[in-house]
Amino acid sequence: MLAEILISVFLVISGIFGLVGSLGLIKLPDPMMRLHAPTKATTLGVGGALIASMLYFYFVVGTFSFHELMITLFLFLTAPITGHFVAKTHLHLSHKPDGLPPTGTERPWASYESDAERARIEAEADAEAGKTG
Repeated sequence: MLAEILISVFLVISGIFGLVGSLGLIKLPDPMMRLHAPTKATTLGVGGALIASMLYFYFVVGTFSFHELMITLFLFLTAPITGHFVAKTHLHLSHKPDGLPPTGTERPWASYESDAERARIEAEADAEAGKTG
């Protein structure tokens, strides 16, 4: 009975987080605001379902399932990458290189750096390291 209640609680929590994440993805007006919905709330929603599944297999079936752990690892590795892609897309579609704030170094934003510019900056850094090293 306690196992069923615990599994149900995690499934309900999972559903709430999944719903909030999905609504946030639909309703938030700006792409950078929408970025938080799938990477935060939906990740917690899927995490709750995976915990409920692990508890089910442990308490009801009597075995420990490693599948959920692998899915969790994959989820936590891919969610930040997806968020990074959304942020980079927003950056490229909404901003020009000269409209971005300064980076605080001589290097430009990585998204707008050409191969020739990157090679020049790296050569200057290597030359500077050779002088001081």
